[in-house]
Amino acid sequence: MQPFSFRTVPSIVVESGAARRLGALLVESFPGKTRICVVTDGFLHRSGLLDPAFSSLREHGWDLTVIDDVVADPPEHVVQEATAKARDAEVEVVLGLGGGSSMDVAKLISILASGAQTLQAIYGVGNVAGTRLPLVQMPTTAGTGSEVTAVSIVTTGAASKVGVVAPQLIADLAILDAELTVGLPRHVTAATGIDAMVHAIEAFTSARLKNPLSDLLATQALTLLSRHLLPACDQGADLSAREAMLLGAMYAGQAFANAPVAAVHALAYPIGGVFHVPHGLSNSLVLPHVMRFNAPVVSHLYAQLADIMVPDLARHATDDVKTQALIAHIEHLIEATAIPRRLREVGIELDDLPRLASDAMLQTRLLANNPKPLEERDALAIYRAAY
Repeated sequence: MQPFSFRTVPSIVVESGAARRLGALLVESFPGKTRICVVTDGFLHRSGLLDPAFSSLREHGWDLTVIDDVVADPPEHVVQEATAKARDAEVEVVLGLGGGSSMDVAKLISILASGAQTLQAIYGVGNVAGTRLPLVQMPTTAGTGSEVTAVSIVTTGAASKVGVVAPQLIADLAILDAELTVGLPRHVTAATGIDAMVHAIEAFTSARLKNPLSDLLATQALTLLSRHLLPACDQGADLSAREAMLLGAMYAGQAFANAPVAAVHALAYPIGGVFHVPHGLSNSLVLPHVMRFNAPVVSHLYAQLADIMVPDLARHATDDVKTQALIAHIEHLIEATAIPRRLREVGIELDDLPRLASDAMLQTRLLANNPKPLEERDALAIYRAAY
């Protein structure tokens, strides 16, 4: 066996209704702390979904600062303004309560609140110095896995995205409360669910740092996600389906936090950055086409995933047959959710594809993980297939 290391969140709570006793949970986890900032978005704050969590925090003596300025694909100024608010409030604990963007901003606040480093200084891999504030993550979508990863993504300039990758970004505590996801619209449930599946698939086939633990988590994630995606979409109040999706997304997050994602994400980032397509949907649009590109190299791995995900698949079929069945099954799942399947359906024109291909090649951190080397002409061909 090749040597490997594995990092994840040291404490995880999976409990429907945990938000209603959040204050007590955090008092127990961080004795002596009283000042907390909750990082979320304006829609969630206004929706009332978070009110039980806020009430519980106040009831248990927490001095609460709510930062609700987070937007999807957060730009630098959002991170910096949120950090300034947390610093002014002298917060002692940071709680990310929302989707992936809110949790990503929470990670950065926990690092930057001390003022020891600037945001620009920590871009890249391993550039965070020192410690951070105590950090808790509580997702309201089942997809990004950000609650258990050491990555935060920031939008820089008009369209480009930069990652901060450092072990300090791993939270102290992740809390999964399926009740917080019950109100998710169908299209958000679908796109975030496919996003989680991408994390698991890319971790399982990653050219770098793939390991037995990440493989176990990726396959268990796909077992849960593939079985419960459509029930969660079709019956949004099905708490057992929602909880399975949350758990699957977390497993996938733990997998790709240790065996990193690759070309699907590299090609999805320009779609989100340039055209402001949500991240999960961006991944979904290119997933089957990147899989076809990678298939000649990893059909033996796709075949193992097909055994997990594809009902009634003949176990004696060849790897190539299983691979094609897997890709077809994923395309069927995407179609059944009713989210867009083609780039042209999200406002992208044929003339935009060369720019997307060029921008995708800037994602060298991700492309290095792809099992098959990918050049700009390959990226363009994939975008054309997805168009």
